[in-house]
Amino acid sequence: MLEVENHGRVRLLRLNRPDALNAFSAALYDATAQALIDAAADPDVAVVVLTGNGRAFCAGTDLVEMGAHNSGGGVEPGVHGFAGMIDQMDSFPKPFICAVNGLAIGVGTTMLGFADLAFISSEARLRCPFSSLGVAPEAASSYTFPLLLGRQQAMWTLLSAEWISPVEAKEMGLVWKVCPPEELLETTMAHAQKLARLPVSSLVESKALITHGWHDGVAAARERENAAFSRLMGAPANVEAVAAFMEKRPPDFTGL
Repeated sequence: MLEVENHGRVRLLRLNRPDALNAFSAALYDATAQALIDAAADPDVAVVVLTGNGRAFCAGTDLVEMGAHNSGGGVEPGVHGFAGMIDQMDSFPKPFICAVNGLAIGVGTTMLGFADLAFISSEARLRCPFSSLGVAPEAASSYTFPLLLGRQQAMWTLLSAEWISPVEAKEMGLVWKVCPPEELLETTMAHAQKLARLPVSSLVESKALITHGWHDGVAAARERENAAFSRLMGAPANVEAVAAFMEKRPPDFTGL
């Protein structure tokens, strides 16, 4: 589900649910959150790199699980869950790098707001499908995206549910470098290793200075987003969107 590898002082985390396009189940949210907790506490880890196995980076939250939750299907909540994983990405004290190897949907895209560096395959695609699911932006993207992308780019990315190409993502400022797919991980790891050769204490203090004041804005945005999700999750538009996904048909929001 989550593969953990050490490459010197770089810890590589691979999302490993390729059959589900690395969509986050409750268990994968927990595993990723715990892996970040462990890496933050490990003095032998200087940098963390997150990527995915297969043709996807991460297809967001597992909609099969979401559908079961909406229908009262008895999905067990995780120890950390979505919120706990975002907590760890927000507070992670060391450089956190994403290597977007393929499809990135929902939280697969919004988590890039917490990446200190993001590399992307030239064959990847990104999408924030929230409006098409009858919900609202999450993972503090309503705060991080306007800061990173500018208001109008953030508006289009978060409201339209349209696909974003790697070149567009770089032009917007959502990712740092676009790489040929066969060079993505090598390039990402080379940059990670350069950072990892530096003193961890300096990396931590420098990141803290750069992100000073950031966390309050993230916390406030997440509180607003949680309130919006409470109003929208399980409401008619969301139920129709999830049902349409399960039934492999276009959603019909007319009359809602």
